Amino acid sequence: MASVRFTVTPTKAEDLPGLSDTSPDISSRSGARVRFGSRESVNRSDPLSEGSGGGTTTAGGAETPDYSNVEQDGNSKISSVYINNTHGVDDDDFYDRNLALFEEEMDTRPKVSSLLNRLANYTNLTQGAREHEEAESIGEKKKSPQMGTFMGVYLPCLQNIFGVILFLRLTWVVGSAGVLQALCIVFICCCCTLLTAISMSAIATNGVVPAGGAYFMISRSLGPEFGGAVGLCFYLGTTFAGAMYILGAIEILLMYIAPKAAIFVSKNPEGEGAAMLNNMRVYGSICLLLMSLLVFVGVKYVNKLASIFLACVIVSIVSIYIGALVSAFKPPHFPVCMLGNRTINGHEIDENQCAKTILLATDLVEKTTYLWKQFCQGPEINATCDQYFLSNNFSEIEGIPGLASGIISENLWSSYPSRGDVLEKASLISTHDAHPASTQQPYVFADITTSFTLLVGIFFPSVTGIMAGSNRSGDLKDAQRSIPIGTILAILTTSIVYLSSVVLFGTCIDGVLLRDKFGDSVKGNLVVGTLAWPTPWVIVIGSFFSTCGAGLQSLTGAPRLLQAIAKDNIIPFLRVFGHGKANGEPTWALLLTALIAELGILIASLDLVAPILTMFFLMCYLFVNLACGLQTLLRTPNWRPRFSYYHWTLSFLGMTICLALMFISSWYYAIVAMVIAGMIYKYIEYHGAEKEWGDGIRGLSLSAARYALLRLEEGPPHTKNWRPQVLVLLKLDEDAHVKSPRLLTFANQLKAGKGLTIVGTVVSGNFLQSYGEALAAEQTLKHLMDKERVKGFCQCIVAQKPREGISHMIQSSGLGGMKPNTVVMGWPHAWRQSEDPQSWKTFINTVRVTTAAHLALLVPKNISLFPSNSEPCTEGYIDVWWIVHDGGMLMLLPFLLRQHKVWRKCGMRIFTVAQMEDNSIQMKKDLATFLYHLRIEAEVEVVEMHDSDISAYTYERTLMMEQRSQMLRQMRLSKSDRERENVRSSRRRFGVFRGTFWTNSGRLISPTAFSKGTCLCVFVSNQAQLVKDRNSMLRLTSIGSDDDDDTDGGERDRATSAGSGGGGGSGGSAEHHRRVQMTWTKEKTSQYRATHSGCSTPEGFRDMFVKCILFFLFRDHSNVRRMHTAVKLNEVIVNKSHDARLVLLNMPGPPRNTEGDENYMEFLEVLTEGLERVLLVRGGGSEVITIYS
Repeated sequence: MASVRFTVTPTKAEDLPGLSDTSPDISSRSGARVRFGSRESVNRSDPLSEGSGGGTTTAGGAETPDYSNVEQDGNSKISSVYINNTHGVDDDDFYDRNLALFEEEMDTRPKVSSLLNRLANYTNLTQGAREHEEAESIGEKKKSPQMGTFMGVYLPCLQNIFGVILFLRLTWVVGSAGVLQALCIVFICCCCTLLTAISMSAIATNGVVPAGGAYFMISRSLGPEFGGAVGLCFYLGTTFAGAMYILGAIEILLMYIAPKAAIFVSKNPEGEGAAMLNNMRVYGSICLLLMSLLVFVGVKYVNKLASIFLACVIVSIVSIYIGALVSAFKPPHFPVCMLGNRTINGHEIDENQCAKTILLATDLVEKTTYLWKQFCQGPEINATCDQYFLSNNFSEIEGIPGLASGIISENLWSSYPSRGDVLEKASLISTHDAHPASTQQPYVFADITTSFTLLVGIFFPSVTGIMAGSNRSGDLKDAQRSIPIGTILAILTTSIVYLSSVVLFGTCIDGVLLRDKFGDSVKGNLVVGTLAWPTPWVIVIGSFFSTCGAGLQSLTGAPRLLQAIAKDNIIPFLRVFGHGKANGEPTWALLLTALIAELGILIASLDLVAPILTMFFLMCYLFVNLACGLQTLLRTPNWRPRFSYYHWTLSFLGMTICLALMFISSWYYAIVAMVIAGMIYKYIEYHGAEKEWGDGIRGLSLSAARYALLRLEEGPPHTKNWRPQVLVLLKLDEDAHVKSPRLLTFANQLKAGKGLTIVGTVVSGNFLQSYGEALAAEQTLKHLMDKERVKGFCQCIVAQKPREGISHMIQSSGLGGMKPNTVVMGWPHAWRQSEDPQSWKTFINTVRVTTAAHLALLVPKNISLFPSNSEPCTEGYIDVWWIVHDGGMLMLLPFLLRQHKVWRKCGMRIFTVAQMEDNSIQMKKDLATFLYHLRIEAEVEVVEMHDSDISAYTYERTLMMEQRSQMLRQMRLSKSDRERENVRSSRRRFGVFRGTFWTNSGRLISPTAFSKGTCLCVFVSNQAQLVKDRNSMLRLTSIGSDDDDDTDGGERDRATSAGSGGGGGSGGSAEHHRRVQMTWTKEKTSQYRATHSGCSTPEGFRDMFVKCILFFLFRDHSNVRRMHTAVKLNEVIVNKSHDARLVLLNMPGPPRNTEGDENYMEFLEVLTEGLERVLLVRGGGSEVITIYS
């Protein structure tokens, strides 16, 4: 029975096929092979591929395996045919049939799918943030964070903001400053924290913020010097805040809960203050010791108590509001005894004893009271008494007149008493002809001299605590969303509470009671507690527990902040505090924190400790605002906060308010805090460059530039500081005019006026003879830069060959750390018909040079169609086709372009490619999460690229490409060499046929003897018939046009003659050729035509036959695979991005073997066909984008 046999001799024995599609060894053995499957071809394939069939694969032997015999039922099928690629990549793990263009570089540029598949946690991504990589490489697996905005940020911020000042000092602030000035104090402080929270939200959402909170944000934004200085200030502020909270708790304990628990008691009124301070020191030290032990035992207990303490705060505040509303109908009875307009201490006054004498009901005798004894020398009626006492009478006023009393009219204005002054009510009548009050008399005295600035310093700690959310970023499910929302909502909530409390206190409470700091006039009750409902004990107990909770939080957070600073190793003498227990608890840092807090306890006065921590917090907030403002003005590429409601003016306004509040509250404390921060800064920076001052402004500029360059030279830039420092390569024509000025326009749009730009060109010739041309070219570049408003430098190099000049320019451009990291060059248009045959060689050489120099490369194609600066895009998309990961350039470039007005209104879409083994749904989800962490807004789509037949169009295109490459090689040969190359080419390309076809009868038949009915023709000589669509015809015409222009004729004739007479040429050759023997008869032909539907016509059988045979026509099968990749990728890109304003695409690397350079240009041409504006991108080998702050 007649049959057709294709006998193929493989080049290596290990390349023998025989594996089925389901073999587990396929993925590991397919590193250099092309597979023919039975699935349908891609859309671009013409009917030639549709008629292809297949058959059962058999191995005929180790040397000459036999393939694809035709089955009895006529169904032809070719499966699992693996062909060796002698130029393929040996590393099979990186092979992918649909990405063959990128396979040589997949060791450094992995597929996106493989990158995403191995990233379960995006914080483990290779981002260039070394400190995070090291920390995470040795870290243990942690449970995924689950805390949301309410529990993770909002409530902790409320707990930290509400504290001791609200309950112990806010009424006193309102009474002293008046309602109007108190509102001003509260408003300024709340504005300061709100503006700081806006800046902090921008910084916190600009990447992942690990433990360290404000210290981490400032140090990573302004550098280790500022970070260390401000971090220590923040640490000291947090530590002193713990001391302040403890002092507040002890004050509540000794003044309002258990006054008799005092250890030190004074016999006379002058010593009561000193005795109270000593009691505060003793009890404060004991409380600090107990809290430190609780923190040392475990933070989990502190966290469990936190919710209880927060509940106490909320209940206390709610009771104040209820009490204020109740006072409108039924004011609570808290009488205040007044002598004239002076307030009397009510501790020893019994009920109805606010008088000089009382009438006893039993014997109707007038008897002197306790107060008489205090102002007179005896209890007798005729005793010598104080003159003011004799001139004025006692009266009682309501301490809480109520919401509807109108008392606010008296409380609007300020009344700042000095130390030792008696608290007076201005609306009461009094005679002032007596001597000043004596401290021996039972008046209520002011313990300190008050002023507006002092009250600002005392009140400001009540609005701190806004960093609680950022400090917990590692525990938040979505920190970039929760931190801004939770923090700002907490500040707004507390601001409303504070402002409304000021109004309520001024409306419900009498002024003298408001100015009574410790509630002496109402028998020692807590002033704010007198307004509470149903009993003052709600406020007393609630405020006590809330201050204890705030103190525990401070003692918990401060050691961790010190540990974070110590672990950064920027302050050597703090290194020991980076160590702790086995579970990471900062034991040594806790010990130091307790010692510093003890210093605050020894001060013992809440009013003296509060301004100290105010300074440290204000300095911290100042630098948070400064960091945000500078980042916004500098427009660093890594500055992409998800929180968009910020502006540099708000940051600088917040910074100004912080600086003003520092000097308003206490100018000497402000100077001391700045000196401390400056000393820390200089200590960290003592290794810095030597200062050198020149003459005038220019000398200062030169010194600053030298200092900055030396600093930049210390090491490679951090990923967060990476920005494109561009070298733009321009080409001049014979008249010294720039050929593609839009390249400079594009570079300007990419830079948005920031960073380094060097514009370079190469003048061919000798430097001694062409110096004038070089100066003229430099002036041309400068004029173009001025026209395009590009700020930068120009550089002109004279070289014998352009490629050498470009190589020298890439190596020598820049100075120190200001070297270009990105090269922008134009696409060699009409490279096939170019008058300069070396133009595309120069292009490929430049690609290789930039790769060797680890520089990024941007190649805009069709640059003349790119918009100018006066043609903004009003709509459309910038499409990114992320095929392989090369450092994140494809992610960063669209973000930079959209900063310019031309591209600002364009959306962003990111496409990536999924193979058959990839989970495209999971890839899309992972990619969306990755972009979210990068703070990049873009639509995401995963395009599935299934394995499919290599279409006949791909073979056609590859065949044309190789023919053209052969022509270009022959143009460089001499006549004799060209003749030898012709013979060698004929044998290589068409010697695969034996030249004859053998029948079963042994008769030798010439290929030209076949009739049309045999379905076999000399198909190679009639290549135009392979083209079935108009686009393919246009492509063939463009390819073939170079053949007519660049050769001296005969290539297509040689192809024809080789196809018809190649049999003799191939016989006896010693070269390693694949041998194909075909046996065919008319009977077999008729039977096959009758049974096979796909070959019922000569064209149908020819389609099948051509597709099977074309594969064996190529010496280098890697070209087929690469062309297949280019064709398939181009199809999906054109299909998805045909309407895009700009398409960004990974640029494949040039072949390692320079013999395939002309093929590389063809691959790029096919890859970008049908696209209006394309930007080919190659990364420089380093990460340029990071998820970290």
